[in-house]
Amino acid sequence: MPTVCTLSRRAFFLGAAATLAGCATTETSTKAVPVPQKVSYPIAPATDEELAARYAAVEDGGHLIPAIPYREIDPKYYRQRVKDPTGEPAGTVVVDTAARFLYVVEPGGTAMRYGVGIGRDGFAWEGEGVIQWRQPWPRWKVPDDMIKRQPHLAKYSVENGGMDPGIKNPLGARALYIFQNGKDTLYRLHGSPEWKSIGKATSSGCVRLVNQDVLDLYKRVPYHARIVVHQGGLGSV
Repeated sequence: MPTVCTLSRRAFFLGAAATLAGCATTETSTKAVPVPQKVSYPIAPATDEELAARYAAVEDGGHLIPAIPYREIDPKYYRQRVKDPTGEPAGTVVVDTAARFLYVVEPGGTAMRYGVGIGRDGFAWEGEGVIQWRQPWPRWKVPDDMIKRQPHLAKYSVENGGMDPGIKNPLGARALYIFQNGKDTLYRLHGSPEWKSIGKATSSGCVRLVNQDVLDLYKRVPYHARIVVHQGGLGSV
């Protein structure tokens, strides 16, 4: 009687798979590997509608920031994206005190530029530092040397706890504190309700922005961001 060989269903499929594997060929793809594109941001002037929205009244932290009459400010001091003139790495904050501009360098060769006001003494500090501390709606604690010049500010001294946060507070909606070699330089980037001071040297010594701009700056600048301050124009440090 002839011997009959039977294959189980599992054995049949395993054999078929092995046969197909033996017949398979390897093909090398001729498609090029995609190269990541550099990040870049468009540079375009803002429309009047965009400017109106940018400088409109805004509620933040329980405080109502008034709208800015931006048409009364020189347009070059509007917040705007520009071709980066600093040559610094992306993420660096650069202050050009002579031109009254502050830049946050972006990847791809652009920078976000803000108009600023500076101290009457020309913002005496320059060099490189870091944004060591950031504070929303800070208290204004008047340093002793300022109280010596303006004794009526003694009620806002460090010992007295400073001025409460708010719309009338000279530090505005945000403050970013500049340190160098681990020490506080006593200079700050901060908001201000005094929009007329933008582009001028009229503040008490720090770099001020309108509150709507400092809110935007605060989102872009992290803790320990590098900052470079130029007194004699870009390239002077």
